[in-house]
Amino acid sequence: MSDTDRRDSVSDPRVGDTVDAFDAFDEALPAEPRPDPDAYFMRIALAVRSRASCTGRRVGAVIVRESRILSTGYNGTPSKMRNCADGGCHRCAHAEAYPSGEGYDVCICVHAEQNALLAAARFGVAVAGCTMYTTLQPCFGCLKELLQADVREVCYLQPWASRFADVYAGLIDRLGVPNFRRVIVDDPDARWALGRAGAPVTERGLGHEIL
Repeated sequence: MSDTDRRDSVSDPRVGDTVDAFDAFDEALPAEPRPDPDAYFMRIALAVRSRASCTGRRVGAVIVRESRILSTGYNGTPSKMRNCADGGCHRCAHAEAYPSGEGYDVCICVHAEQNALLAAARFGVAVAGCTMYTTLQPCFGCLKELLQADVREVCYLQPWASRFADVYAGLIDRLGVPNFRRVIVDDPDARWALGRAGAPVTERGLGHEIL
């Protein structure tokens, strides 16, 4: 049915006006291309990140198999505990009191990648052979755990350089260099996600980046 036929078949002229309004609205919408799977899942990881309450870096993660989401996670304190932003983690609330690389035994925040893995385990979802999308390159500890969980591919948005470059590179080699990829999408909230006034991304800011 054409637009003209559609309008003629409507007895109430107000409904015809509504049809015209919708047509005008459709024409005004920007024609955005359909995102490829990498961009689609990374943007979902960004949405997951919006729930993060850590005062350090704010991160979102998504575990995917065969283009289906199995689990998500964002960083923060354990369930039913006071949020990091409300002072729930002493180390995060008093970062100046701890030398770089120390005090992680009293940091109670759980990383986004860990939370995604733990949520899958909690509900009996196997993650072997899956892909992890995360808004920040995984820390040393999380990358080890992803390997141990047999995650086959890691896609990240924001990069950083580890001071344990040789050891970190060994973990990437174990995963497979082609399977450790940066996926770039627009990140309007990147400054907010940095936390702590946008300090440089370091191991200290990331969390348990220790050997």
